[in-house]
Amino acid sequence: MTLFISLARRYPWQTLLTLAAISFAGLAEGFGISALLPLLNTIFSQRGHLGGSNEPAAEWSNRLDQLVQQALAAVGLQPTVAVLLALFTAFIVLKCALIYLANKQIGFTVVRVATDLRLALLKSLFASKWEYFIRQPTGKLTNAVATEATRASTAFHFGAKLSSLVIEASVYTALAFMVSWEATVVALGAGVFIIVLLRRLVQKNRRAGAKQTQHTQSLIAQMTDVLISIKPLKAMAREQQSDTVLTDTTRRLNRALQKQVLSKAALGSFQEPILILFLVLLLYTALVYWNQPLTTMIAMVFFIGRILKQVEKIQKEYVNLVEYESAYWSLQAKIDEARSAREVLQGDQTPALTEGIRIESLSFAYNDTPVLRDATLAIPAGSFVALLGASGSGKTTLVDMLIGLLRPQKGDIWIDDVPLPRIDIRHWRQMIGYVPQENLLMHDTVMANVTLGDDTLTEADVESALRAAGAWGFVQGLPRGIHTVVGERGSMVSGGQRQRIAIARALVKRPKLLILDEATTALDPETEKEICSTLQQLAGGITILAISHQTALREAAGWVYQVADGTVALIQSPPAA
Repeated sequence: MTLFISLARRYPWQTLLTLAAISFAGLAEGFGISALLPLLNTIFSQRGHLGGSNEPAAEWSNRLDQLVQQALAAVGLQPTVAVLLALFTAFIVLKCALIYLANKQIGFTVVRVATDLRLALLKSLFASKWEYFIRQPTGKLTNAVATEATRASTAFHFGAKLSSLVIEASVYTALAFMVSWEATVVALGAGVFIIVLLRRLVQKNRRAGAKQTQHTQSLIAQMTDVLISIKPLKAMAREQQSDTVLTDTTRRLNRALQKQVLSKAALGSFQEPILILFLVLLLYTALVYWNQPLTTMIAMVFFIGRILKQVEKIQKEYVNLVEYESAYWSLQAKIDEARSAREVLQGDQTPALTEGIRIESLSFAYNDTPVLRDATLAIPAGSFVALLGASGSGKTTLVDMLIGLLRPQKGDIWIDDVPLPRIDIRHWRQMIGYVPQENLLMHDTVMANVTLGDDTLTEADVESALRAAGAWGFVQGLPRGIHTVVGERGSMVSGGQRQRIAIARALVKRPKLLILDEATTALDPETEKEICSTLQQLAGGITILAISHQTALREAAGWVYQVADGTVALIQSPPAA
């Protein structure tokens, strides 16, 4: 129940309303039965079918009849057959209405729990440090959002149902005590005995649930990696190796699911015979040794049976709860881990980028491996600067520090005359348009790929960005223009077209700085020249920093820096005016 208590603290009012409705529903049913059983006592007494001594019947009758008669007298009613039946019906209807309200509240809360957990994970991930984020497997996070959040919210559903069963069992126990406290104590002891006896099955189900969470996470992570790489795998006929890995993980998941099925089936099979055996023994003892009247026997068997049936349901719901709770703790661990890696943003000054960017004596190392040493360069505002160098020379690392994703271990970055640590990083990033090397478009329309869901951007904004990126011509020729779906990862358009759409995406918010990180690497020479020509036309109105290990950008850029052996050297500057 730790999970349910944890969620109840997060959603106190929803949980309180749910439990209140369930409690009143249990009381309503108790009142209804209290009105019905004295009626049966009266009917059997009048017809002479009590059997045995009448003293126990009178004692039991006084316990319930007096309460019912006093309640009816308070509202001016007589305990007639019609009145008692009407009360029974009314209370049962009230119980059903309250259960409906409780179930509706549980359903709403379950949906909210799943939504809140997903949003909490996404917000914590987006707010985390870049070094932390890039270490997270995509499939692992996808599984958390899609599967673990749903299973965690379902655990709340089972926890609420478990609470409702406990409340109903408490009502039946209170009524049973009024009939026979000795039998009730024995019944409660039997309930505890059943729970302890079948505890091992519950523990097996808990372990199987944890394994299910673990193997599902692994399977989806592996599946995501395979789908991303499916084209080269099929091209080299190597998909069989991936199939072997996925099959192995799937089989482990299947074994965990089988253990869950077996433990649940065993629990359901063992509970009922044990309950029936106990009720038979109780009935035999009451008839042979206790000499109870018939109405008392009816009431006792009814209440004791309901108590034990509730115990059976409670254990089953608890099994469901422990099966799903592992998903909640797994998801919560991811949220807490991401929060602990939160990116600290301290600056508060608004940048302008009217003069330029200065990088002075910048040094950075990954663990003990140096990447940059005393790197110094200048990027004048409105200029077109190319950063050339071999793969792994530190070009992207330098750009990541300029964006604020990484912190330099030595040296300074200045935006105009303000050091980067004093600048509002979020505002600074909003001034940047970024085009990565792998421009994987969404399986959506051109417009959606450019706006990325920003509803403040209009079709006119998208058209303007596409024109600036040199993409408007081919987009107009698509079947539905900007509303044409580009296919999975942009597979329905060419590489150069994907790149231009990606540039339009970076330009649509009218940034002050456009960064292209190896954005022309995968293009053929002709398409690369066309992209470089587009960038030259953009220069002047926007500052451009293009990274590449190829030389085509050298001809297009005004300023060119060479990155090699961790150092940066100026190898080309625009001719003097």
